[in-house]
Amino acid sequence: MHRTIQLPQWPPRRIVSLVPSQTELLADLALEEQVLGITKFCIHPQHWYQRKTRIGGTKTLNLAKIAALQPDLIIGNKEENDREQIEALASRFPLWMSDIATLPDALAMIREIGRLTYRALPANALADGILADFALLTPPEKPLRIAYLIWRKPYMAAGANTFVHEMLQHAGFENVFAHKTRYPEISLADLAETQPDAVFLSSEPYPFAAKHLNELQNACPAAAVLLVDGELFSWYGSRLKAAPAYFRSLDKSLKLAVLQK
Repeated sequence: MHRTIQLPQWPPRRIVSLVPSQTELLADLALEEQVLGITKFCIHPQHWYQRKTRIGGTKTLNLAKIAALQPDLIIGNKEENDREQIEALASRFPLWMSDIATLPDALAMIREIGRLTYRALPANALADGILADFALLTPPEKPLRIAYLIWRKPYMAAGANTFVHEMLQHAGFENVFAHKTRYPEISLADLAETQPDAVFLSSEPYPFAAKHLNELQNACPAAAVLLVDGELFSWYGSRLKAAPAYFRSLDKSLKLAVLQK
């Protein structure tokens, strides 16, 4: 981000987190007492969601609530937070931002947040473990071609230059919308034209459910249509620990579904 922040004290004792995946990381780094504020989307860990001060949504922050907490460190993310609100907060409080599109970006973020919060040893161990687990994923000779949908009305897919795209590649899949960047709007005709082996319906940010399967199956009758855990494809904090095992399980289920087509 090319910014320098000055912490009034180190380690920080009054932290506000503006991003769900980084909130969960702070919990896994044993920062229960230091984290005071989280967003309404920070659902992990559940007891934090119930007890911590909720300071609005990731793009609709309540600046007055944040100011009342008098944070000595705010942790946000370039993609998930609103630039105008971030600049307003940065003018008053130390605000550290991540910018993540790849697995190395995520691991660097984990290590840096560990350093910022006096949790470098457990953060480095976490990052090392995640890296080792991802290294065990073996790419298939012929990757299945996947359309990964994140939104409905309009349909939106994950394209290149996204963390989801990076995770699809690590999982051994080929993204049929890799020729588009970010999160393009698509029609059912666009989807059918790509002739995917499978369509992944993410659990977030749009809450796809079983009732949405038929519409996509009718558009792509030759494809397998599956509901997938969006957190394990898009959360770039400590949840990455569970991603490799999930990807292996998903690959087995998907190959079985494709064979049945």
